[in-house]
Amino acid sequence: MKTLFFGLLLFTASISWAAQQLPVRGMSMNEVIQQSGEPQSRKDAVGNPPITRWIYQDYSVYFEGNTVIHSVKNNKKSID
Repeated sequence: MKTLFFGLLLFTASISWAAQQLPVRGMSMNEVIQQSGEPQSRKDAVGNPPITRWIYQDYSVYFEGNTVIHSVKNNKKSID
């Protein structure tokens, strides 16, 4: 019975995460704002080409210039 309960709990959590659509490669900054709203914080661009990171509660979005290159789930311990 415990195994079934924990299995259902894990399944529910994974559906909840999957339902939250992360920004995908190629989206513009404006499209990310339209989909996800304003980020909790923004890290300044670093390097050449400039890479910028926007931090949301559960995930971070990385941009090259104005374009998404990657979205990742945040580590619960630290997002800096």
